[in-house]
Amino acid sequence: MKVPLKDIAGKVLKQATISDDVYAVGPNPDLLHQAVVYYQANQRLGSHNTLTRGQVSGGGKKPFAQKHTGRARAGTIRAAQWRGGGAVFGPHPRSYRKRLPIKMRRQAIRCALSSKAKQERLVLLDSINLENAKTRTMSQVLNSLDVKTSALIVLRQADPQVVDAVRNIPKIKTLAVDLLNVLDLARYDHLIMTEDAARRTEELWAGRSINRRGVIKQ
Repeated sequence: MKVPLKDIAGKVLKQATISDDVYAVGPNPDLLHQAVVYYQANQRLGSHNTLTRGQVSGGGKKPFAQKHTGRARAGTIRAAQWRGGGAVFGPHPRSYRKRLPIKMRRQAIRCALSSKAKQERLVLLDSINLENAKTRTMSQVLNSLDVKTSALIVLRQADPQVVDAVRNIPKIKTLAVDLLNVLDLARYDHLIMTEDAARRTEELWAGRSINRRGVIKQ
């Protein structure tokens, strides 16, 4: 698959070839939905909590006599029906983590990258070398690339200068290619990627992987 390789001024330098195994995969909406749910669920902290009647303070004394008052019997003012009482069946800390097989995660990233390439929302740059880490400089680069909406900038490695330049631009995010995920690809309209980052995606998701022992697996 061939895509235009541009510089930060928007000038086309050449037609670069990228792997069909990563950028020309057929659509799979169901898989993308599963992957997005997987990433969103694993970001939840699950730290919400409510106090039961045994955890709220007070209520050690019986509020009134058991009989002859004309009221319903009560043993504590910290029961759920009393103001300041404990919550019944309220939320407590829990884990929302989900599991998704690694082959499905890898295929979902291929589908998301292929979708960007098919919709012509993939912008391939030779490099991103800024004169300074200013918001105005990055805004000029985005205007030169005709990026008017949200965009995800993917680099081979995190560049502090680029990070500082996009920090104050709304709907623009920069990310190292090793941290690329389906959630960010679905959230942003355009994908701006350096050529080195594109080659790294081919190493990571072109159908082969390297295990902890350094052995290449299909």
